[in-house]
Amino acid sequence: MSLYQLGDLPLGRLLVVAGHLTGQRWNRYLADEHGLTQAGMVTLMALAEHGELPHRAVAELCFVRPATLTGIADTLERDGLVERRRDEDDRRSVKLALTAAGHDRVAALTALIRSKRPLTSVDTDPAKAAVIRQFLLEVIGNEEPPGTGSPTC
Repeated sequence: MSLYQLGDLPLGRLLVVAGHLTGQRWNRYLADEHGLTQAGMVTLMALAEHGELPHRAVAELCFVRPATLTGIADTLERDGLVERRRDEDDRRSVKLALTAAGHDRVAALTALIRSKRPLTSVDTDPAKAAVIRQFLLEVIGNEEPPGTGSPTC
């Protein structure tokens, strides 16, 4: 017997569960279909948006430490998606750049992200989708820490 039913949970807790499950599914999809981790995807997207950048600048854009980015870049380089280039002005500095395959991978991911493919039946109803979108934007924009206002979890 279950101690609780999902339908009985407060919206905030349902949001946490939904976010967790959606993140797991997205990560599994990235790995299975694109051979990427979330960190690898973010790195590719940063390079696609900003072009060739020093290693440290990419780490800052991706909110990771430079040492963490080293492993991510190793994997992306091994897979032919990025290349490391020595800075001609400062040989100690290494820049990261997308390869042609990296650009192709970003294009495929961008097309998927921008597609209007619905996640659930709610997405197919514009009125319901608008309510959910507004709710999510308010939750994302709310800077109030949990427990200081009305309970969310």
